[in-house]
Amino acid sequence: MPSTRLLLLPLLAALLLAGTPAQGRDTPLPAAAAKALARAQVPVEAVSVLVTEAGGHGAPLLSLHAEQPRNPASVMKLVTTLAGMEILGPNWTWNTPVYVDGTIRDGTLQGDLYLQGQGDPKLVVERLWLLLRRVQSLGIRHVTGDIVLDHHAFAVEPQDPGEFDGERLRPYNAGPDALLLNFKSVLMTFVPDATAQVARVHYEPPLEGVQLQATVPLAPGECGDYRSTLRAAVDDPARIAFAGRYPAGCGEKTWPMAYVDPARYNVRAIGGLWHEMGGTLGGQVREGRVPGQLKPMFEFPSLPLAEIVRTINKYSNNVMTQQLFLTLSQQQLGKGTLAGSRIIVQDWWRRHFGSVDEPTLSNGSGLSRSDRISARGLERLLQYAWSSPLMPELLSSLPITGQDGTLRRERWHAQGAAHLKTGSLRDVAAVAGIVHAKGGHRYVLVAIVNHPNAAATRPFMEALVEWAAQQTPHVRRRGQPQAGAE
Repeated sequence: MPSTRLLLLPLLAALLLAGTPAQGRDTPLPAAAAKALARAQVPVEAVSVLVTEAGGHGAPLLSLHAEQPRNPASVMKLVTTLAGMEILGPNWTWNTPVYVDGTIRDGTLQGDLYLQGQGDPKLVVERLWLLLRRVQSLGIRHVTGDIVLDHHAFAVEPQDPGEFDGERLRPYNAGPDALLLNFKSVLMTFVPDATAQVARVHYEPPLEGVQLQATVPLAPGECGDYRSTLRAAVDDPARIAFAGRYPAGCGEKTWPMAYVDPARYNVRAIGGLWHEMGGTLGGQVREGRVPGQLKPMFEFPSLPLAEIVRTINKYSNNVMTQQLFLTLSQQQLGKGTLAGSRIIVQDWWRRHFGSVDEPTLSNGSGLSRSDRISARGLERLLQYAWSSPLMPELLSSLPITGQDGTLRRERWHAQGAAHLKTGSLRDVAAVAGIVHAKGGHRYVLVAIVNHPNAAATRPFMEALVEWAAQQTPHVRRRGQPQAGAE
């Protein structure tokens, strides 16, 4: 017969474990968060939550289904941006080489001009103008041959911009391109002229060979949904027009719109901008490859990677993230491919975290139905970032609740109390980042919802952040084992 002492040992062990919850044990949601989740009609089974002390190693303050892999939407950008800054360095720049094949004399290039894309994620109109201005400052105002655009540094299949969510004219759906110009979009600015009773329309960049309607009749009244009122006709690649009117009450407005024929965007944008700047061209703008024997006339640098990451995370820019993701394999393997970049990011993850909680990535941006990562995996990533020399760069890239980026227009009770990356797709809502609590304490917070009612869970997320902002670290008595330790 076993002794009474031996029978009591399992009971004693259970009682001790009850006092020090294990890392994987679920804990109840705060009351306000639980109520918000119930109002959204989302079951707890569809939710993962993890809140831990930043830099700490104790038991979680809050844990619910933390090991369950879920779709994090754009929160996956945290993986890509941190891996990118570690692999490339925060001061990394993309350089766009410019070549001439011919001789320059009296303002004329007798030959061809080449622009070779290397993946710059933010070669927008202003910077493209600076690049072409640099060409002109070297004595080239007229090109007798062609302007040739080389985008072979990336090997990606052409994408249907509307395939993912049906919004083919939204700039965020632009596909990656080694020579990505202005997100393949046109920025239209509407300026009312009350005297002439029209709104004048300015286009950036001008697109060569495209008829651009210069004015739209004014309509009286308040602004409202001015984009619907304009009745834009953009399906014809050779014409942008408006069948409606522009409400006078809108004042000046800007409308960014993806060009309907993205495969021809670069040719039209370079041609239009070159001629607007006073340049002339004997041949045409076309796609091609840089001849192997040529040396660059100069290289046009991008903004530093840390600044690019700030734009990516603050505004959740999908195509810029994909540009960074593809650059990883372009730099290490010689060609930017999604498959190659997945291998590089997976290897990076395993070096730091092993194979546990390893994410499943499609294109690095989170714009995917197949992406998966657990709340525990994201928490481990953020804890690693917290102790990393890159912590200031990553933290400053995250939106601040109620103040900027994707959280600027949200009315959070915990105003300014957290740096959070947000993510949303149909049936997906997620946040992950750092909450700044009382007394200078910091907490890592991750929450992911995968459910048809996910879009209704913002009050739930807000309640979690507000709760975390009120917490203080657990204090252990002398000799008490650390919670969660084995």
